[in-house]
Amino acid sequence: MRHIMLMGCAVLALAAPALAQSAPGYAVPHMKDGRPDLEGIWTNSSITKMTRPPNVASLVLTEGEAKKLEGADYYNNRKEEDAKPIDVKTAKLLDGSDLLSGGGYNGFWVDPGSKVAMVKGELRSSWITDPPSGKIPYKTGAPGAPAARPASGTPGAPTGAAKPGSATVQGPGAVDRNAGGGFGSYNGPETRPIGERCLVGFGNTGGPVMNNVLYNNHYQLVQAPDHVIINVEMAHDARIIPLVKDRAAAEATPVMKSIQPWLGQSVGWYEGDALLILTRNVNPIQRGYIGPQGKVIERLTRWNADQVTYEFTVDDPTRYTQPWKGEIAWNHSKEGLYEYACHEGNYAMEGILAGARKQEREGKVVKANAAEE
Repeated sequence: MRHIMLMGCAVLALAAPALAQSAPGYAVPHMKDGRPDLEGIWTNSSITKMTRPPNVASLVLTEGEAKKLEGADYYNNRKEEDAKPIDVKTAKLLDGSDLLSGGGYNGFWVDPGSKVAMVKGELRSSWITDPPSGKIPYKTGAPGAPAARPASGTPGAPTGAAKPGSATVQGPGAVDRNAGGGFGSYNGPETRPIGERCLVGFGNTGGPVMNNVLYNNHYQLVQAPDHVIINVEMAHDARIIPLVKDRAAAEATPVMKSIQPWLGQSVGWYEGDALLILTRNVNPIQRGYIGPQGKVIERLTRWNADQVTYEFTVDDPTRYTQPWKGEIAWNHSKEGLYEYACHEGNYAMEGILAGARKQEREGKVVKANAAEE
């Protein structure tokens, strides 16, 4: 479809995915009051990610291209290696040196998915469908843009004793809060990532947009007469979404000024066989896809008995050169939604911060370890 050369045909081909809401011949089930039945436990596990791999040209893949990506996938290969017999005479005991190369978890513990996603009957190389590049259209210098992420220990970052109004503070040892962009340093719990603090799931898995991550990619959708609840497996994030009559009513819903909720302020409504959700006012510490002026529209429809299409449009002119769109496959899961017991912030915070306390006692500068989660 994407190799059609005629401009008019190409435009039609690009528009086609947005027009087909259900598989040919599939009858969408409904509740007694006529609402589309979207309830169930779904998963977006896949090696397909938000953006397209740099060596892939098109959105839609052939079976051969998909198998090639699956064969090159890091976790697919790692699980295969982990499954091989170990010679106890020559095996090297873990000493922590493998952590930065992704060895923090045995392959057994991760569940990112092993297959390229099938979305509306097509093998997809990215969730993003527009822009055609499959990349997020960041404005230069916008939050999240690659150039906007300073490396840890950026040259010129302040060190030593604090000056009035500066980000460096004087304690037993000087603490550089600017290094690495502020978040991620070991000097206090407030600068640790919110996923590590067990406040919100990492990787934006709770949305908006609800992204797939390393594990715990399940969602339970429950439809009440006046609310929709999306229970996110990761960190037990729960989106409790009140329903209104239509989009106009959703747009007219006042945005809270005193509270910026985790996962944002969402309002939903039904249009035919689709559930739509408008989300604004996301807490900025969450580092999601939108800022204070941005919004996300999510659209959930049944593709067939085993798949819901989760579509999204991200609109924030302060961050992006254009609104950008995507489609994610939610596949029916036969498994239940298991408890997620976040332990990092509950039990390990003392150990996480201990290194900074030692450096402070020695009079050293405490550097941030990373700019992003």
